[in-house]
Amino acid sequence: MDLPFELHVALRYLLARRKQALISVISAISTVGVTVGVMALVIALALMTGLQDQLRDRILGSTAHVYVWKGDGIRDYRAEVARLKQFKHVVGAAPAILGKALITTPRGQAFITIKGIDPALESTVTDLGRAMRQGRVSSLDRPAGSRPGILIGVDLAKTLGVKVGDKVQLLTPDGTLSPMGMLPRTRTLEVAGLFSLGLFEFDSAYGFVTLPVAERLTDRDKPELIELRVDDIYRAPEVAHAIMDQSAGTYLTEDWTQLNRSLFGALWLEKMVISITIGLIVMVAALNIVASLILLVMEKHRDIAILKTMGASSRSIMLVFMLQGMIIGILGTTAGAAAGWAVSTVMDRYKLIHVPIDVYQVSYVPFVVLPLDFTLVVVSALVICFVATLYPSRQASKLDPAEALRYG
Repeated sequence: MDLPFELHVALRYLLARRKQALISVISAISTVGVTVGVMALVIALALMTGLQDQLRDRILGSTAHVYVWKGDGIRDYRAEVARLKQFKHVVGAAPAILGKALITTPRGQAFITIKGIDPALESTVTDLGRAMRQGRVSSLDRPAGSRPGILIGVDLAKTLGVKVGDKVQLLTPDGTLSPMGMLPRTRTLEVAGLFSLGLFEFDSAYGFVTLPVAERLTDRDKPELIELRVDDIYRAPEVAHAIMDQSAGTYLTEDWTQLNRSLFGALWLEKMVISITIGLIVMVAALNIVASLILLVMEKHRDIAILKTMGASSRSIMLVFMLQGMIIGILGTTAGAAAGWAVSTVMDRYKLIHVPIDVYQVSYVPFVVLPLDFTLVVVSALVICFVATLYPSRQASKLDPAEALRYG
């Protein structure tokens, strides 16, 4: 197969080893630099994307997408649930009561958030049903006169040293008024099940009880809010605004993007900073491409002059050196992108990097390579390599054959 003239000369210069050993070494270093830079950037973006997606999925699996409060209180939550489920994109609704308590056993104690739920509706807004490791959500429904049940996380169960069927004591700040003042209220509950929602914050500091039990523990007579799940998490703000607008201020809403704005904003900023920082590696490699091409132009000035006297145009000479730089860039980018994708896939599949779950909320570092991020890295690397070829190539095309031959 006959190669174009410019490509043929570029390959000859790139692969020549006799007199241009230094140039060949610099070209190899440039290729390795581009490879390392692209690989590092793909892995870094995969790490940040995976961590962000993992946290988002686990947070949204543990909590609702939209929270709804009513100005005059929720007196009949079943009617409110039925009304809110009529809104577009709403696929689930459930009432909730939130409160704080100190849970104790002979083997440990911890401050927890008490959440009162309707066991029949809770699984329509959170992943609690699928997260049960022992027992079921329906285990909270108990015959009248029996001891109330509570669902706790697996990490909290380890702290307390309890299992399903054991008794726990709950001390709440909403106490009973007595001649001695307000006395904290203590109740004995039975562990009805263990769950693992995947977030340390929930698995170590949440307890689920029925609405009547939560009302007694928190001294309330009705649910304080309705939780909603929507069919598309990115439509949650739209649904929240629609509920407020159509109810003419009857409902107050808040969605998951508002509640977690600071967290995901910090993750996005960190992703951008890491991308820019590691992207500098590719720019350093591009400087090596500039250096190798400049040295090659200086070494080949007689060859360039001869080619010009034989009829080669300035455009062809420029294209020769641009092709040489682009070959380095394409080889380095291809190898780096492939290596970055392979490393990210292996790290994610086999969960090789483990982190403290109480710090990062997840037990291992996930890696997710998004097609958009992957394409952006590849295109950016090629553009940087292309820009790096412009100056040396223009200098070669401007070489005067007479001067080169006279002083060469």
